[in-house]
Amino acid sequence: MAHRLKIRKGDTVKVITGKDKGKTGTVKAVEPKKNRVFVEGLNMTTRHRRPRTIRDAQRAGEVGGVTHQEGPIHISNVMLVDPSSGEPTRVGMKREDGKRVRIAKKSGKEIE
Repeated sequence: MAHRLKIRKGDTVKVITGKDKGKTGTVKAVEPKKNRVFVEGLNMTTRHRRPRTIRDAQRAGEVGGVTHQEGPIHISNVMLVDPSSGEPTRVGMKREDGKRVRIAKKSGKEIE
C-alpha cells in the first residue's frame, strides 16, 4: 500500500545512511509504491547499453555504451533539509484552511 510521503519532487534532502551518507541533493523523482526517491547526483549506477543499428542511431541520436544514472534510495535513508536553517529535520503536517501543509519540526516553519 502506498502512503502519502512527506518528501516530494524538488525538495532538498540529506542522506543519513549508506554509501552517500552526509551528501545533499534535490529529489528528481519519487516512487510512493516502493517508498523510494531518486536524488540528483547520488547513488550513481553504471548501465551498459546495447548499441542500436546505425539507422536508429541516426534518427534518435542514441548510441550504445556505458551510461551513469541515479539509483533509488529508500525514503527512510534521507531527511528533508530545513529551508531556513539548512539542517536536516523531520517533517510534520498541519491543517490550514482545509489544506494539509508540511512544516519543519526543528524550526516550526512552513515548507513550500
